[in-house]
Amino acid sequence: MISRRTFLSILFASCISLISWLNFTPAANALGGKLPAINQPAPEFTLPTNTGNGKISLSDLRGKWLVLYFYPKDFTSGCTIEARRFQQDLPQYLEKNAQIIGVSADDIDSHAEFCDSEGLKFPLLADTDGSVSKAYGSWLGYLSMRHSFIIDPQGVLRETFVKVNPNIHSSEVLARLEKLQSAAS
Repeated sequence: MISRRTFLSILFASCISLISWLNFTPAANALGGKLPAINQPAPEFTLPTNTGNGKISLSDLRGKWLVLYFYPKDFTSGCTIEARRFQQDLPQYLEKNAQIIGVSADDIDSHAEFCDSEGLKFPLLADTDGSVSKAYGSWLGYLSMRHSFIIDPQGVLRETFVKVNPNIHSSEVLARLEKLQSAAS
């Protein structure tokens, strides 16, 4: 017999997956709203985190490539799989001067527990009011959609991912990052 929490987590993740899968809107608009334009400065942000000095801003990351990924909820199946894949590939991202940062509406305490339970070595940001998720077209009422963005070392948005499969997403992002870096050199 599965616990009520496990059942609700599976049900929640399934609903989010279904909503994401049904996203038939054009690339400029995602289910969560209007996406920022590619090849334009990425929307600035400063959010609390469970690591470091307690806050991270986009401007703090200048000089590095950034993989900014939005996800619905800590401890749900799809979000756990996605985070584990990014963690598994983290050494390859670091070799490419790239930082991974996750964003959801969960608070910093939830993020700290999630990082501890999954052994995550990259920051998770708490977007509890959805303001940053909205700026990135990734907000659905009370949670972040599963969207990802690659931002270059100058803070320019270079790639957007809206139809995300958590099982293979990190490898897709890594492959695209390699192409972007090759084109930039």
